[in-house]
Amino acid sequence: MADSIPDVDETRTHRLILPRDANHHGTLYAGVLLSLSLEAAYATAFRAAGLNANLVLKRVLDLRCYEPVPVGRVVQIRGVEIHRARAQIVVALYGSSLDEGSPAWMDGLMQFVQVDATGRPEPLDDEPVDEPVPLPPPWSSLRDRARRLLHVRH
Repeated sequence: MADSIPDVDETRTHRLILPRDANHHGTLYAGVLLSLSLEAAYATAFRAAGLNANLVLKRVLDLRCYEPVPVGRVVQIRGVEIHRARAQIVVALYGSSLDEGSPAWMDGLMQFVQVDATGRPEPLDDEPVDEPVPLPPPWSSLRDRARRLLHVRH
C-alpha cells in the first residue's frame, strides 16, 4: 500500500536510575538526564551514519522532561534519525517506561555533524533524501518540531 508507514528503525537505550543519579528530591537529576540523552542520541546517530561515523554534537535543539523519574525505575530512551543533510543528522529521542503504552517522561532533539580529522564538516556516506519518509507518532511530531527549530524547508 502506497500510503502505509514503514517500520521505524529505533535505537533503544535502557538505564536503571540509581541514587547517584538523583537530586535532593530523590528523582533523576537534570544533569544526568542530559548525559543519558546525549549518549542515547549519539548511539542513534552513529547507527544511522554507519561504522565510519566520526560525529560531534552540534547542538541540543530541544530537551523536555515531562515527569520526575524516581530512583529505582528502569527507563527507556528510544531514538530515531528524523533529518539528514549533507554532513549532519538530527535525531529524535522519546523516553518511556518499558510499558509501550505509557506517556513519555522525556523527549528531545539533537543535531550531530560528521567531521574529518581536522574537525571540519565532512559529507556523510549516504546522501540525504529529497522526500522524507512518513513517520508514525511520536516521531512525526518530533520531526515537525525539529523542522520549526531548524527552519528546514520541504
